[in-house]
This record gives sequence, C-alpha cells and structure tokens, in this order.
Amino acid sequence: MQSEVETLQSKPHKTMWIWGILPLILLAMIIYALFHFGTGVKDEPVAPLEVLDIEKITLTDEGFTVKVLNTGPDSVSIAQVVINDAFWNATFRPSETLNRLDQTVIDIPYGWVEGDPYTINLITTNGLIFSGEVPIAAKTPVADASRFAQYALIGFYVGVVPVGLGLLWFPFLRRFSDKGVQGILALTIGLLFFLVIDTFNEGLEIGAKAPSLFQGTGLVWFGALLSFLFLLALDQGNQLKGKTSGKQIAYKIAGGIGLHNLGEGLAIGAAFAAGEAALGTFLIIGFTLHNVTEGMGIASPMLKEQPSWKTFLALAIVGGAPAIIGTWIGGFMYNPTFASLFFGIGAGAIAQVIYSIGRMILKEAAKKNIAAVSWTNLAGLTLGLLIMYVTALFVSS
Repeated sequence: MQSEVETLQSKPHKTMWIWGILPLILLAMIIYALFHFGTGVKDEPVAPLEVLDIEKITLTDEGFTVKVLNTGPDSVSIAQVVINDAFWNATFRPSETLNRLDQTVIDIPYGWVEGDPYTINLITTNGLIFSGEVPIAAKTPVADASRFAQYALIGFYVGVVPVGLGLLWFPFLRRFSDKGVQGILALTIGLLFFLVIDTFNEGLEIGAKAPSLFQGTGLVWFGALLSFLFLLALDQGNQLKGKTSGKQIAYKIAGGIGLHNLGEGLAIGAAFAAGEAALGTFLIIGFTLHNVTEGMGIASPMLKEQPSWKTFLALAIVGGAPAIIGTWIGGFMYNPTFASLFFGIGAGAIAQVIYSIGRMILKEAAKKNIAAVSWTNLAGLTLGLLIMYVTALFVSS
C-alpha cells in the first residue's frame, strides 16, 4: 500500500503546473485592478509628482539639442525653456507633453559662444524647474570615421600600450625565488585592491547621476555581485575539472582590468566631447602612467609557466582594448546608467581575481609550510597600494 502511495506521489499530476502559475495569474489580476480602478484612496496629492531627467545636451551650429526623459509617475508638460535667465523659443520632437517613460528632443536655436558656460532650465506647467549644465560650450563631436580613428588611437595609448609595457616585466619577475613570487602575487593584490575601490567609487559616482528610475547605484552593486559569482562559479567548475592554471587567472585579471580601463576610456571620451581638451590630454597622460603597473599584475600568476608571445598579445588586448571602446562610448553615446553597470561588473570581476590570487598564496604557503602573511607579502601588498596611489595622483578627478 505504501509503495502505491509513493508511486502516485512520484508521478507528476497533469494539473500540477496550474498550481505553479495560479499565484502569478492572481497577482497580475490584482495589479491590473489597482492600475485601472485605483487603491480606493480618494485624496489627491498635495504637489504634482513630476520628474524630468535631462539625458544629454548636444551643441550644434544651430544651437542646443536637449534630450529629456520623464521618469516620474505622472505626465509632464514643458511650458518654458530658459537659457541663462533668458526665456527662449524651442521646438519639441514629438511633443512638449511627456507621459511616464516618454522621451522628447528639444531643439533650441541659440547663438552660443565657445568656452562660455550655460544653464538650461525647463519649466513645467506646474512651475517645477529642471536644469541642465553646459560647463564649457563646445561643438559636440560628430561620429565620423576620422573622429572614430582619433578616439581609437587615444584608447590604444591609454589601454593597450601601457598594459603591454607592463607585461614586458615578465622575464624580470621570473628571476625571483618562490618567496619573491609570493611577494609579487601580494603586490598584485595591492594593485587590484586599489583598482576595485577606485572602480566602485567611479561607478557609484556615475550611478548617482543616472535617472533615479534606473537605480544607477544599485546597478553597480548588482553588476559586481553577479560578475563575482559568475567568475567564482566558472573558477570552481574549472577546479573540479582540474583545469585551473596561472594563465586562466591572468586572463581573468586582464578581463577585470579591461572593464576598469573601459571606464577610463569613458572619462576621456566624455571630457573631449564636453570640449575639455586640456583635461582629456591630462587624463591620457595620467592613465597611461597609471596603467603600466596593470601589466605586471596580469603577468604575475604565470611566473611558473611558459606562456607564448601570442598569450601576451592576447592579454594586452583583453586588458587594454576596452579603453578604445570606452573612449568611443564616452565621446559619442555616453549613458550613465550603462556606465554604472559596466563599472559594477568590472569591480566584481577584480574582486573575484583578488580572491583567486589570495587562495593561490594560501595554497602555496601551506604547501611549502611558510607563513601566508609574511613580511615579504605584507611589503608587496603595501608597495602595490602605494604604486597605484602615487600614479593615481597624475589623474585628475
């Protein structure tokens, strides 16, 4: 009798799937009813709930082009456009009235002067004011072949060149003893620890500027958590298959650093797009100097292996080429929401690499019966932090 009951329980019932989706159907019905019939509370809000996000201001020969997104719960109508305290005519594409999540483009014919600052205020029919700033007026770069090539060259200088130069330290680093290799790995952790903090800071700063609807700061943490867990699962899967190697860790380091360098490219491209050429040039010099040490960090897990020149070339591209993509995005289609997500993914990837290298140090220390937190390792960690801190001083924030 008991076996018959177990057999019946083990067989999936034909209608069992209904119980799986029934709560979802009921939930959808409740939400639909709330949207169409309300909550039953008749009180009107004291103030209108209007939220406009000025996503982008483009400067052309004809004037300003402003892209606006309604991220609030209510519809918004723009009544007036004010530039530096002067009311100005404008045309709206498609309309001056925006429903929730609607987007409009405002064309403002204005004879702006290069180098001057401008404030663009949008006044709604309810009297709310939403502002956008143009710190230094300069014509927005047009995405043509010449500009693409120029930005690609900038990204190459900032990313591929310094990472490649850092990888040239590989023969020198191989001369170290086992204890010295441990110190180099600890130095790598110091380099990466500084990078992960810097990446989080940059991501959270950009996320705070993203439309509140998209929760930019939350995207940083979500991206970091998911990328960390993804790489951790990948790492553990390789360990179970016995495929873990120093080269794999080097590629993970290069990938994490590449995402960080993508963020640096964003900063440089955005600076040039905003007309801040002097700042952009200073960022190029600072990031190039700053990123040379990254190549050394990428090479450190392979010190006991014999990688080919093709491996070094691939690592330089993985670690440096994203700076080219970042420069393009920053110069032509910068979006703080996606930027914050990229920074979060990069931070999580770097954090997972720190975890992997830390495990390497602990495993090697246990194997050779030496202290994992030795004076050599502590000195290497401290030196890595100092190197990144000092070189970061050359980068203007």
